[in-house]
Amino acid sequence: MYKKLRKMLPPMRPLHWFLLALCIFVTFYWLVELRLKQAIKPLSNMAGNGATQAAQSSLAQIAPTLDNFNYEEQLVVLYNRVPKTGSTSFVNIAYDLCKQNRYHVLHINVTANMHVLSLPNQISFVRNVTRWHEMKPALYHGHMAFLDFSKFQIAHKPIYINVVRKPLDRLVSYYYFLRYGDNYRPNLVRKKAGNKITFDECVIQKQADCDPKNMWLQIPFFCGHAAECWEPGSDWALKQAKRNLVNEYFLVGVTEQMYEFVDLLERSLPRIFQGFREHYQNSNKSHLRVTSSKLPPTESTKQTIQRSKIWQMENELYEFALAQFEFTKKKLMQPDNKHLQQFMYEKVRPK
Repeated sequence: MYKKLRKMLPPMRPLHWFLLALCIFVTFYWLVELRLKQAIKPLSNMAGNGATQAAQSSLAQIAPTLDNFNYEEQLVVLYNRVPKTGSTSFVNIAYDLCKQNRYHVLHINVTANMHVLSLPNQISFVRNVTRWHEMKPALYHGHMAFLDFSKFQIAHKPIYINVVRKPLDRLVSYYYFLRYGDNYRPNLVRKKAGNKITFDECVIQKQADCDPKNMWLQIPFFCGHAAECWEPGSDWALKQAKRNLVNEYFLVGVTEQMYEFVDLLERSLPRIFQGFREHYQNSNKSHLRVTSSKLPPTESTKQTIQRSKIWQMENELYEFALAQFEFTKKKLMQPDNKHLQQFMYEKVRPK
């Protein structure tokens, strides 16, 4: 066979055979490469489309949290209410209107009325409040110290609100409340029932129930869960309470201006607080928990209390909160005090 093929071909030198073999090899290599490209190209397109789709899918998952997050329906307000500041009246309005306004109200009840959560309970509480979507929108309330949600890698923190009261007024109210109760639950016997000593007499006798250290409550509630927050007379605690009041709280009102507090909340967060003003004015819920028997302290008693460092520090926080509240009220209106402040966008570029 080979001999016949050589007879058919013209006489060729070794160099010619080499060139012929090289041409055949190059042609074969080109054909194989072309086939491979044609086979791989559809796969590349598929992979490219898949990557694009994956990227689009990833963006679609992120987008709802950025652009489509429903702030109204995911609203969580946390009212870590200070005792004896008028909080019961406010909370009862919330319970009255929760069904009408379609939100939930939840009371935070901690063992033995403790104001600080244990470390396991802190993380459980934070995750529960954040992920309990069936309860949203929600107003949580309870006598609990401020808890910083940002320490627990939470993207959407609750909106904190609170109310403060003149520290001596709050202490005197609490002193008589423990002895005589109030009109909210008149048949409940309080732990100091039967003790007839007045607040003035208590101060003169330097008893524990009227010790200025018992005033050390509003500062810790705003300061938080740090150990130093609960050290009476701590300058660090006062500074931290002020920082939190300004940076972490949406609104802090004062007991003496509860209607104005309600008014600002309804204007700012109507999803929950719609109708609170009217209900506060016209219902019987605006003055709940009036202490059944209470004697105002004498000027001598006031001067004795006001000489203490703790009263001075608690009063400093109260004055600080009051100034912030007055500033917030003032900025609600335009300079003419007749129209609400507005804002708009102008000079938007490029057109």
